[in-house]
Amino acid sequence: MGREKNQNQEQPSGMQLQVEMDDATAQGAYSNLALVAHNATEFVMDFIFVQPQHPKAKVRARIISSPGHTKRFLRALADNIGRYEQVFGEIKEIAEAPDARNIKVH
Repeated sequence: MGREKNQNQEQPSGMQLQVEMDDATAQGAYSNLALVAHNATEFVMDFIFVQPQHPKAKVRARIISSPGHTKRFLRALADNIGRYEQVFGEIKEIAEAPDARNIKVH
């Protein structure tokens, strides 16, 4: 995955961040729907897997993030999508997402 350009600017000079990942996390979780909510201090992003023709779905991961980090994530994602499209062509949105008002998270 791509990294944010400003990532090193927030760390003291000379410090290298070492990130560990367990095997289960390294496997990842597939998501084909995301719901986003926010309040004044945080964003909540639920990543969901929806199976075709099934009225139930399961949240695979929930990420809670500060507004500042969420904005940096948005910029990093937009940058990566731009670079992807330069190589592979425009990403087509082939299906509309379900109306969030019709989704209840339990």
